[in-house]
Amino acid sequence: MRAKVDTILGRMLVIIMAVMVLNVLWQVFTRFVTGDPSSFTDELARYLMIWIGVLGAAYVSGRNLHVAIDILPARSNERRQKLLKTIVTVLVILFVFFAFVIGGSRLVYISYVLGQQSPALQLPLAIVYIIIPISGLLIIYYKISDLKQLLS
Repeated sequence: MRAKVDTILGRMLVIIMAVMVLNVLWQVFTRFVTGDPSSFTDELARYLMIWIGVLGAAYVSGRNLHVAIDILPARSNERRQKLLKTIVTVLVILFVFFAFVIGGSRLVYISYVLGQQSPALQLPLAIVYIIIPISGLLIIYYKISDLKQLLS
């Protein structure tokens, strides 16, 4: 199951990045070749960058490729390393739950209730922000999977 989630998430990131590259190329073309810059490309690039950053964090978390300071675990025995990894994993789950899932859901709800829309695309900002709780749930899924593997 985890490999399938990795594959889907990786492909989504590639698609979003490809759309962003095409969008920026169109922006450059319309600005410098036609002299009439497109009105939506800057805003779309910004929102796609948000999605890449937040979904990319979930992907990196799932692959355990995130930045870590491993001075203490490297100097510990195997039992203490396992304990430290367990504690860090639980802390990550708690942080992501409160910051991404709860906080992100509140942001989506508030922007939806207020009817906030992007100026150029007229896109509800709730759609832009929905990626935050989704990414949080993905990170929690990955970390619970890591925790199960650590405790088995």
